[in-house]
Amino acid sequence: MSGRAAGTRPTERGSIRGFLKDNGLGLFFTLAFLLTVVGQAFAGQADFNNQMAADQLQSVGFLAYVTSSDFAVDVAENWQSEYLQFFLYIAVTVWLLQRGSPESKEPGKSGTESDKDQMVGEHAVKTSPKWAAASGWRRTVYANSLLLVMGTIFLLSWLVQSITGVAAYNEQRLRQLQAPMSWADYLGAADFWNRTLQNWQSELLAVASMAVLSIYLRQRGSPESKPVGAAHDATGVEG
Repeated sequence: MSGRAAGTRPTERGSIRGFLKDNGLGLFFTLAFLLTVVGQAFAGQADFNNQMAADQLQSVGFLAYVTSSDFAVDVAENWQSEYLQFFLYIAVTVWLLQRGSPESKEPGKSGTESDKDQMVGEHAVKTSPKWAAASGWRRTVYANSLLLVMGTIFLLSWLVQSITGVAAYNEQRLRQLQAPMSWADYLGAADFWNRTLQNWQSELLAVASMAVLSIYLRQRGSPESKPVGAAHDATGVEG
C-alpha cells in the first residue's frame, strides 16, 4: 500500500470526468442550444440587413440586432412552442395511452396512480424528496411541479413573443408608412397567429411521429426505444 491515506484519492464521481459523464446529456443539449442561438443571431442579422437593404435603409450591427425585437420574437416563438410540446406531452400521457409505444404507460395504468405506486405520503422512502412525504398543498404542488413549471414557461415565453412580436411588427409597419398596431389588436393579427401556429404544428407532428413510429422501429441502447427484440405491442418498455 502506498503512503497515501486510504480514501484520499478522488473518485471518478467526484472528478471533472465523473461530472461530465454523469451530466453528459444535459451538457450536450445546453451546449448545442447555445451554439444554435449564436448561429441564429448571425444568420438573423444577415437576413435582417438584407431586408433593410431592399427597403433602402441602413443596416444594423450585431449588438443592435441581438437586442432588437426582431431577434427576441424569433427566439421566443420557438421557446413557447417547445414548452407547449412538453406541457401537453406530460399532461396527456397521464391519461392517454398508445399501445405498443415506449412513450406510453401500459394499458390499464392510465391516471395519476395510487400513493403506493407513486411513493408519496406514508409510502415515501428515505430517499424520497421531502415534499413527497408531506401532506396537503405541498404534496399536491410537488406532485404536479413538472407540469406547472413547463406550463408557466410556455405562458411566459408566449407573452414575450406577443410583446416583442408587436414591436417588430410595428417597426415593419412604420418602415412602410403604416400606423402602428396596439398589443391587443396584435393578439388577433395574422402575423401573431402565423408565427404561433407554424411552430405548434411542427412540435405536435414530431410528438405524434415519435409515439407511433417507436411502436415499430427501434434504436438499440436508447431509452426512447423498446429493446430491439421486444414485440410491437409491448407498451411502456424501454431499451
